Amino acid sequence: MTTGSVHSWDIATAVDGPGTRFVLFLSGCPLRCLYCHNPDTWHMRDGHRMTVDEVMDEVAKYQRFIEVAGGGLTISGGEPLLQPDFTAEVLHRAKQLGLHTALDTSGFLGVRASDELLADTDLVLLDIKSWDPVTYRHVTGGEVTPTLEFARRLSALRKPMWIRFVLVPGHTDAEDNVAGIASFVSTLDAVERVEVLPFHKLGAPKYAALGIPFPLENVPTPDAELVRRVRGQFADRGVPAH
Repeated sequence: MTTGSVHSWDIATAVDGPGTRFVLFLSGCPLRCLYCHNPDTWHMRDGHRMTVDEVMDEVAKYQRFIEVAGGGLTISGGEPLLQPDFTAEVLHRAKQLGLHTALDTSGFLGVRASDELLADTDLVLLDIKSWDPVTYRHVTGGEVTPTLEFARRLSALRKPMWIRFVLVPGHTDAEDNVAGIASFVSTLDAVERVEVLPFHKLGAPKYAALGIPFPLENVPTPDAELVRRVRGQFADRGVPAH
């Protein structure tokens, strides 16, 4: 019986895919993004074990409501592809129920996503955290290449994507960095939207509770002018951003 390390689940609207959605947050992530607002999802050991049946029992309680609201199920994290077998089975079971499915991922572990997993995924919410490799490593502790390769694979499959980019002043906002992402995204098929997400500090209390310093405590949130400039850079390359 397949089990996974689950952090929590919630009912959310609009931000994790179309409509009202059952969002399953898994524990464990290989990256350490400076702006992460869920440090309590970093370690698989901090989640609680659930079987796929137990997850689907929770989903079933909201299935009719989700269907009427034009939503579905989204698997987020942490990083869902750190637990690819569990993620794949939940997605498959959700598709059997006729639900729209979405996968929220950094793409860093995209190689772990089997063809079968992707066949059961209607939408990928793909976080492209930086274009410049040095900036990517600074911001996340990882490498950008796996994410770009995963994006190209999704494009070849014509798998619908929502691209997400977190705008952090002094870290990810360099014009060349944004231009690189925008140009790359313009080459992909099936990108339905691009979301420029302004950096925020809503997760700071979680760091305090865990006794972990918040790395960007002294970094300001983006002002409206910076957000407009970055969205404009995407639009200039034929990729309108929200």
